[in-house]
Amino acid sequence: MATFKYKALAENKQTKEGLVEAASKEFAAEILQEKGLSIISLTELALPKAGGLTILNRIKAKDVVIFSRQFAVMISANVAIVQTLKILVEQTANIKLKIIVSQIADEVDGGAKLSDALSKWPNVFSNFYVSVIRSGETSGKLDEVLNYLADEMEKDYDMMSKIRGAMIYPIFVLGGLTAVGVVMMIYVVPKLTGILAESGAELPLTTRILIGTSGFLANYWWLILITITIITVGLRFYISRPQGRKQIDYLKLKLPIFGRLFRLIYLVRFTRSMNTLIVGGVTVSNSLKVAADVVGNKVYQDLIEETVKEVEDGNSISSVFLKSKEVPKMVSQMLVIGEKTGKLDVILERITNFYSREISNIVANLMTLLEPLIMVVMGIAVGIMVAAIILPMYNLASQV
Repeated sequence: MATFKYKALAENKQTKEGLVEAASKEFAAEILQEKGLSIISLTELALPKAGGLTILNRIKAKDVVIFSRQFAVMISANVAIVQTLKILVEQTANIKLKIIVSQIADEVDGGAKLSDALSKWPNVFSNFYVSVIRSGETSGKLDEVLNYLADEMEKDYDMMSKIRGAMIYPIFVLGGLTAVGVVMMIYVVPKLTGILAESGAELPLTTRILIGTSGFLANYWWLILITITIITVGLRFYISRPQGRKQIDYLKLKLPIFGRLFRLIYLVRFTRSMNTLIVGGVTVSNSLKVAADVVGNKVYQDLIEETVKEVEDGNSISSVFLKSKEVPKMVSQMLVIGEKTGKLDVILERITNFYSREISNIVANLMTLLEPLIMVVMGIAVGIMVAAIILPMYNLASQV
């Protein structure tokens, strides 16, 4: 079956756009005509290959969250899986996700398990996602598992959106300041300092530094761009190696102010994914293996993988965490309590909620701190500029 994108006129003269599946373009045209549509355009879409997407056609996390919520609602309403998927093909706004869901629907309709069909798209549906779905299929509680998965995905998406939103303002301001500063140093400052240089008067240190920096930027901007490119490529190559990735991830945890925020984000990812998997019926050992991939930090990934070995040897899940400085003692102690009482899922949920609130508080405090800090930086930059240009000009004018 091929997928075609169409644009057509309905009987009420309104323009409609969408996708239709058919064995050929002629069959697709017949299907649309049977629906009373007058075809304006009909083009076959190139289907993405199973196994992943390129960076140019990546599907956003928000699209997967919306898909999961709609899927959960319809399964809870006792709609058949294949019918649900076919309805979601029409409901999904993202064209590429629409095509992928269409292919998944065809595979499930052909007798494949939903989890197996989803697993062919690891860049869209993660190992964590597939594991939860598979546990729901095994336990016969797919509707409950889907609802819980959708809830947890929305919480994780909301948390990350809040953090990204908080960082947009300072990044935008600092980026704007940098751009304006570079333009001034290349085009404006040379004209102002040219008068001072021609006067032959002894210039202050700040003015000489400003003139030297401006001349370097104007004459060697290409060297700066090449240097930045080399550093970026070299850093990406270094991060791609396991040891390099681990060292970078370790440094992220030791950053002032932001280190604690990163640590809490990784802990919440771990506890939330573990909680979702255990509630879904996945064993503790398998939950740990999946959570190791979800956490997103090599330091914590190594800790969790070491924990998997301990658990498989019959030891406690908290045995490794108790020895680690990267895991708060409260988390380790609560995991011990959860294992002893048989309520590990409840403990994990409480840890997740506690640290999620702490992340929100840290982000709010960062925003409160960064705004005046940016104003101070701007004031210092303007002050240096005034001291380096205006004061020497004033002194030169007073000597005339």
